[in-house]
Amino acid sequence: MKTHQLYINGKYTESEGNEWIDIENPATEEIISRTPKATKGDVDRAVEAALQAQKGWELTPNIERGKIVRALGDKIEENRDTFIDLLQEEQGKDYELASGEIDLAIDYFRYMSEWARRIEGEIVPSDRANENIFVYKKPIGVVGGIVPWNFPMFILARKVATSLVTGCTIVLKPSQQTPNTAIEFTKLIDSMDEIPDGVYNLITGTGSEIGNALASHENVHMISMTGSIQAGTKVMEAAAQNITKVNLELGGKAPAIVTSNADLDVAVKSITTSRVANNGQACTNAERVYVHDSLADEFVEKLRNSFESLTLGDPRENKQADVGPLVSEDRLKEVENMVKEAVEDGAKVEIGGERGDLEKGYFYKPTILTNVTHESKIMQEEIFGPVIPVTTFKTLDEAIEKGNDTIYGLTSSVYTDDMNEAMRVVNELKFGETFVNRENFEAVQGYHAGMRQSGLGGADGKHGMEDFLVTQVVYMQYKNDKQ
Repeated sequence: MKTHQLYINGKYTESEGNEWIDIENPATEEIISRTPKATKGDVDRAVEAALQAQKGWELTPNIERGKIVRALGDKIEENRDTFIDLLQEEQGKDYELASGEIDLAIDYFRYMSEWARRIEGEIVPSDRANENIFVYKKPIGVVGGIVPWNFPMFILARKVATSLVTGCTIVLKPSQQTPNTAIEFTKLIDSMDEIPDGVYNLITGTGSEIGNALASHENVHMISMTGSIQAGTKVMEAAAQNITKVNLELGGKAPAIVTSNADLDVAVKSITTSRVANNGQACTNAERVYVHDSLADEFVEKLRNSFESLTLGDPRENKQADVGPLVSEDRLKEVENMVKEAVEDGAKVEIGGERGDLEKGYFYKPTILTNVTHESKIMQEEIFGPVIPVTTFKTLDEAIEKGNDTIYGLTSSVYTDDMNEAMRVVNELKFGETFVNRENFEAVQGYHAGMRQSGLGGADGKHGMEDFLVTQVVYMQYKNDKQ
């Protein structure tokens, strides 16, 4: 079992406390490593290092920062197999998704490096003679990056690559359940002399302690956090003490609308992928299906056949496994309880509805529920497991109304071959992303952001990069001897 350290100001260091967190492989229930349970004092040290490094880092030419960010992507690629294995071991991803996440992280560093020469300001006309107005875009400063357990490497890339290319320094806090990929990434940082000490710092521990300490710290200028609504609320409360900017991606309850003009084979394939991706543990997962009642029976039959073809397994032992374990026993119990409550309320289990039959690990069988009502808990609250509830609608107005009836607003999807239907749904659904006739997954050059309680700000593309910048306006008055 490996024992890890914190990384502060360019050096590996012990925590001020003497407590540890055990990291578990959710497929085998074995303890695979342990990390320090950092203290508020550790947070103070990391933030101070980042604050001091910020002064020089933001003055580094953009192109040099871009080269460093690209080099980090190259280094991840050189160690691709190591990262895939670590990700599967600590998080339970199937091989295809684990390799896809690492490749996406590589792509993200390379993509974001290209923004180095594209961070642009403006010159706007003045109402005064002999004056120019310059609009500068500058780094916001020290970023506190809080990474979730479900996509620990990709979301690390979102926070680290964007911070570094914009001239921000960062204190990164990985999830206490899946820190090992971040720890491996830190080795790459440590190997690069081009990165000044303090630009990147890693602290491990609990969100309730060091996450809140980061968010409430007077020298942290933005908190970029991905996680649950409950965690996001705590971060906002802590950040409010210093009016610190927050960038939050929180939960989702994505509706999938299948109209009477849908290609059912496309819908079933895409919804299956969108539901069981990452074992159902993604904020973008399709979480509830609204299918036109004229197609409901055929749709459910096809979806059941699709789910029947899925295999459960330890992703490190079986590369062909479609669905791995949930991240913890607590998560498994929560999914069990949600399905049990739905059945007690009248839902019908079409397939699944129980734990996997493996000897070890936190597996839950891919599950389809029918005869659920729109108002039921399983249609309103995030499941975060491989369970999909299905209900019907008669008119498109009804489907849109029910799709929007949620506290969330992250992702959504519609399946139809009628362009008029598609455009109506796209224009009337109130979600940050809508996918038409395809699975729910975003692109690095897009913009991943939620509405309502799904978050504030966003990530990816130009607009995501700009969240790490602040605007300074300079009014430049000059003398003109000719006047």
